[in-house]
Amino acid sequence: MSDVNSDEGDIMYGLKTVLAQIEGAVARRSKDLPQVATKLVAVSKIKPVSLIIQAYEAGQRHFGENYVNELAEKAHNPQIIEKWSPGLYIVETVDSERLADNLNKQWVKIRKSDEKLNIMVQVNTSAEEAKNGVEPSQATNLVEYVIKKCTDLNFKGLMTIGQYDYDTSLGPNPDFLSLVKCRQEVSEKLNLDINDVELSMGMSTDFEHAIELGATTVRVGSKIFGARPPKN
Repeated sequence: MSDVNSDEGDIMYGLKTVLAQIEGAVARRSKDLPQVATKLVAVSKIKPVSLIIQAYEAGQRHFGENYVNELAEKAHNPQIIEKWSPGLYIVETVDSERLADNLNKQWVKIRKSDEKLNIMVQVNTSAEEAKNGVEPSQATNLVEYVIKKCTDLNFKGLMTIGQYDYDTSLGPNPDFLSLVKCRQEVSEKLNLDINDVELSMGMSTDFEHAIELGATTVRVGSKIFGARPPKN
């Protein structure tokens, strides 16, 4: 049986540690990069609702899930609803015109106001077949499609999942540099303010490095909630 007080202490310590690391990485970031505050998204995945509530009570406000069914289950959990009213703020995994069209149509049916659904275009910067995302060369085309054709979506930025366990002694992570370049190209070709184009990159193992290279959103799970149990 787990010790609730111990779990709560671990969550608070994890959050405090990650936030301090984020602050340090922001201070090290080049002043030539867009100076946008970095947002922490706590990714709970299969962790129990009790830990999410503890993170919320410790001050965390942005939470993420990898799968729609987990998002729906937790968003309707009575324990969570008792604390706050969670809502879908952003979808970071738009990688095709078809998915953008579908989100655009479905959002109109479920939204509770006239607000648009925030989205990010996912870019496969590592060219790995196992990962979703458009090729970097196609990022601008998809962003343009979203802006012009999907009137109920609000383009917020670009997202990538970098190569796992990249050795930074070899130099800056090329996946993160690729996403930074994509932002530059998207901003210039579509006449967007680069400060308004967010970059979501970096997870528990590399979020500090990602921030130093320009990340405005980092997705951290195990550093806050602890390691996930092995898959069955």
